[in-house]
Amino acid sequence: MSCHPDFVEYIADQCSGAGEITVKKMFGDYGIYCDGIIFGLICDDCFYLKPTDAGRAMLRSVELRPPYEGAKDYFYIADVDDRDYVSELVRVTCKHLPLPKRRKPASPAK
Repeated sequence: MSCHPDFVEYIADQCSGAGEITVKKMFGDYGIYCDGIIFGLICDDCFYLKPTDAGRAMLRSVELRPPYEGAKDYFYIADVDDRDYVSELVRVTCKHLPLPKRRKPASPAK
């Protein structure tokens, strides 16, 4: 099962108080980014957040589960309707995630 576009848009809007939110389609589901940092996944109309100690301290309830078969556990975020809470959770989580690695320029073809 894949994500409904309206749900993806809703989650992006709920997170928008944290910074510039973008989503990228990945194998039928979505990666969600804040200011260029991937912080979560949207899979099968569920929102998952990368686990950090700071995020855990903010969670109203901690539920770890893999977003898809074979994945590592992420925080499952069921309470997505409180925009201030979701935005702050994203903001705190992103502060504790590594910055994206810079890609090396492609070598010219010979």
